[in-house]
Amino acid sequence: MTESATPADRKARGKEIRKTVPRSSHAVWTPPADRADPVTLITDQNKDRLQFLVPIRHYRMAESAYTFYRGSAAIMAADLAGTPTSGLTSQICGDAHLSNFGSFATPTREQIFDTNDFDETLPGPWEWDLKRLAASFVLAGRDNEFDDSDTREMTSNAVLGYQNAMARFTTMTTLDVWYAHLTLQQIQDALPKKKDRKAVAKTTAKARSKDSMRALKKLAEKVDGNFRIKSDPPVLIPLRDLPSEDNPDRLGSEAKRSFEQYKSTLADNRKVLLGKYHIVDIALKVVGVGSVGTRCLIVLLEANDDTDPLFLQIKEATDSVLEAHLPKSTYTHHGERVVRGQRLMQVSSDIFLGWSVGGAGHAYYWRQLYDMKGSADIAKMSPRRLKTYATVCGWTLAHSHARSGDPFQMSGYMGSGTVFADALTEFAYSYADQAQEDYEAFTAAIASGRIEAKEG
Repeated sequence: MTESATPADRKARGKEIRKTVPRSSHAVWTPPADRADPVTLITDQNKDRLQFLVPIRHYRMAESAYTFYRGSAAIMAADLAGTPTSGLTSQICGDAHLSNFGSFATPTREQIFDTNDFDETLPGPWEWDLKRLAASFVLAGRDNEFDDSDTREMTSNAVLGYQNAMARFTTMTTLDVWYAHLTLQQIQDALPKKKDRKAVAKTTAKARSKDSMRALKKLAEKVDGNFRIKSDPPVLIPLRDLPSEDNPDRLGSEAKRSFEQYKSTLADNRKVLLGKYHIVDIALKVVGVGSVGTRCLIVLLEANDDTDPLFLQIKEATDSVLEAHLPKSTYTHHGERVVRGQRLMQVSSDIFLGWSVGGAGHAYYWRQLYDMKGSADIAKMSPRRLKTYATVCGWTLAHSHARSGDPFQMSGYMGSGTVFADALTEFAYSYADQAQEDYEAFTAAIASGRIEAKEG
């Protein structure tokens, strides 16, 4: 579209795309005859990971079909590459399942809800994110043993939440779309049932208490009058306790050398703030499901004294799983790719978000470990609450896409009825069946000894 195209022209162009890519075409999922072995796709990702942690990754993925899905973004990226797309793009998450949304604090200490995982982010087809989100609701509903009618409704809600939000963004100015956000208070106030409002208020209060002081109490201990990070192997290992074959000195020197480079990626005012702190201790920390085995560290820093801590998290950034199927990132550094994508998709990002390169060439991104971060406990949510949560996630993903994409064309393509939502719901069910089959192949590989799984 030309820059002079009016909003009406752009919306009409989106509607025109339906002739070549019917909305109903998104309903189809048929695995190709040459589909890659899902277990191989997972094990291929392990080659450059810390090998002693890889069995923990497998163990966590083997918990259920839903947790397997959380760790298998590479499999779905390969599958989505063969599905229809409208040809419209935006900055996408690449791993937009329902557990990759949550709350955190803005620099003004407001608690907002947003997309919160960007390890795979890249410009790409917006439908890929939405399909991954929809299928995750089917798997979560099955994991929670919901009735099929409830699972289908919450899956449809995710898509309709996205569709309705995108339509709403076409009625707003560009700046208003950019600034739009959801606070936890707004979500709480919109709930019709008192017990649901109380549940959100409880979650909000719990998240608000998560800061570096709380992290200090949970993750550190005092030895000879000084704080240091506790040892809780294999999920939390101070570098001083790593076996020599795992190169603790190299990991530590990488982190310390890259600290100065990381600071150079921050705004000047934040460099001044971070300059008030010094590094006290560093530890390897296992996080998530799909990230297990990558080089993820936490750093304890202090300012005035040991009552003034700051915990930063360093996460290794590797190739996006999308890059095998889309144009590669324009950033040669994957830490920068993650940070730039996050800043584009989130309405407000962590003030300490930045990137660096370690001495061994590994790319990293940095952020606060705790900053009022909260997440929904999916396993404990009722069907009613998950239906509401689905709508909220749909709105949030639409907003993340609208910041870089064209809401007029996307909305024009989706339309105002349920044709598109019905199609994606059907896809989500078919793909959830595929994920279940892949999960069974994965657990069979563990049972046969092809791959190792170990609790951590």
